[in-house]
Amino acid sequence: MTTKKKFYVVWNGVKPGVYDNWAECKEQVYQFEGAKYKSFGTLQEAQSALEEGYAAYYRNHPATASGVALQLQTNDANAQKPILDSLCVDAACNMVTKVMEYRGVYAATGEVWFHKGPFPNASNNIGEFLALVHGLALLKQKNLDIPIYTDSITALSWVRHKKHKSIVLPTDENAVLFDLLVRAENWLKNNTYANPIYKWNTPLWGEIPADFGRK
Repeated sequence: MTTKKKFYVVWNGVKPGVYDNWAECKEQVYQFEGAKYKSFGTLQEAQSALEEGYAAYYRNHPATASGVALQLQTNDANAQKPILDSLCVDAACNMVTKVMEYRGVYAATGEVWFHKGPFPNASNNIGEFLALVHGLALLKQKNLDIPIYTDSITALSWVRHKKHKSIVLPTDENAVLFDLLVRAENWLKNNTYANPIYKWNTPLWGEIPADFGRK
């Protein structure tokens, strides 16, 4: 089976440019604070993205921005470290009471940028989704193109499809929560954003900085 060749754009690294193999790309971005890079299927796409620039590329390709960014998934000592100049989001939900809250934390300092809840009759997936959309909206409002991290595959999928798929039923008790879900979906449908969304690599990096520490 032939592996499809990839080309790597490094917008911000030791030497920005287009590279035709991961080893060379990694040399430019490994342990480089604020590194910005992405893989492409063709040389033409990569060269075009490099010329377009990081912020403009993600602004003009919002579907790409809502995907999972390239990361090292190995356990070797050279595995990529998280970008500290980033916003991390997470949620916590009591499995017994179904009370949920979510927050966003700036990774470099641990400062809480937002904290919402508690919300009754909720779920952790709802909280992860709302936290991610809240974070994207906040970063756009602040005109910041920094990455955003989540440890939730479900939230990534819901954001990608611009729609939640929760099995929680709306009630009078959680009416406010479902209003927020509608607002989040509408925001995704009516806005673009330059921020790449990264999947937090918990096995390598430990708990995400926005974690509530209740496991």
